[in-house]
Amino acid sequence: MSEALNTPFTHKHIALGAKMAPFAGYNMPISYTGINLEHAAVRNSAGVFDVSHMGEFILRGPDALDLIQRVTTNDASVLEDGKAQYNCLPNTTGGIVDDLLVYCVEKNKVYMLVVNASNIEKDWNWISSYNTKGVEMHNISAKTALLAVQGPKAAKIIQTLTSMDVLNMPYYSFAKGEMLGIDNVLISATGYTGAGGVEIYFEDINDNANKIWDAIFEAGAADGIQPIGLGARDTLRLEMGFCLYGNDIDDTTSPMEAGLGWITKFTKDFTNKESLLAQKTNGVSKKLVGFEMIDRGIPRHYYEIKDAAGKLIGSVTSGTQAPSLGKAIGMGYVATEFSKLGSEIYIDIRNTLVKAQVVKFPFK
Repeated sequence: MSEALNTPFTHKHIALGAKMAPFAGYNMPISYTGINLEHAAVRNSAGVFDVSHMGEFILRGPDALDLIQRVTTNDASVLEDGKAQYNCLPNTTGGIVDDLLVYCVEKNKVYMLVVNASNIEKDWNWISSYNTKGVEMHNISAKTALLAVQGPKAAKIIQTLTSMDVLNMPYYSFAKGEMLGIDNVLISATGYTGAGGVEIYFEDINDNANKIWDAIFEAGAADGIQPIGLGARDTLRLEMGFCLYGNDIDDTTSPMEAGLGWITKFTKDFTNKESLLAQKTNGVSKKLVGFEMIDRGIPRHYYEIKDAAGKLIGSVTSGTQAPSLGKAIGMGYVATEFSKLGSEIYIDIRNTLVKAQVVKFPFK
């Protein structure tokens, strides 16, 4: 097995005493002070996530948008300069290659795609296979650092470090400019926590990583800003009902089954459009739902979901004891007839059927 890669901030995590573990080929922090404390810091104030393991591709040229339109389900033609969009790459068999963000840097000419760390090579090869018109493609993942500063006080903290108008940045928009004397920093009003905040992309050169990390923590000290690991990142996104690739969506789950019909636009041509349109028209046999536990027990990935009679009707894809809510929650695929809000389902926890109820996202 190859040795785990480091991010530009690995030395920071280790110096802070983070619990480290391999994730998507990288040596990543799982927690520092504890998942519940870190989760609360993001919900109530601000936290900093090292997400430099994510992948970034630049697509450039007059046919860049056409290529994006061909390989994704959402309609990227609506994006103007400085706007971003949640999207996904459908495969040819009804599943999802990956979910991603599309950034419109210069309409019809330059776009940035941000993909999941574990899928960088897979996504690059997939998109490249459709690039028949010579769109200029650049994989800038290895030289791009990325920090997510999330929480209700995050934008205020970052505003003190740049002249870009962070405080008034609409959700899913971005700006490029100078930060701490560093040029070409991209700050976007995006994130994976539902707590507000920004994500900051910059080139890992000239000690930029240390400079930005240190300045953020100095600027946020009075607000109690904290470093946050992947453990709290997972509980935060799960409370919002955000899908995690590899858990809740993958090569075998379709956008229609995963509740991603809202990013599947049939007004354009894209890979496997006909199959997904048939699913929209005829319905699907299983759906991704959120559920909260009625009886005592914590659902875990791959636990079986059953009906009251003990018949298998699905499986759990994500589950946890939600730190903000004080109850156990989960996501999973169930047979469509059990997907209605209020439906009673049962999680098989160590051969015991534990009652749960289908609820709406985000969890409350």
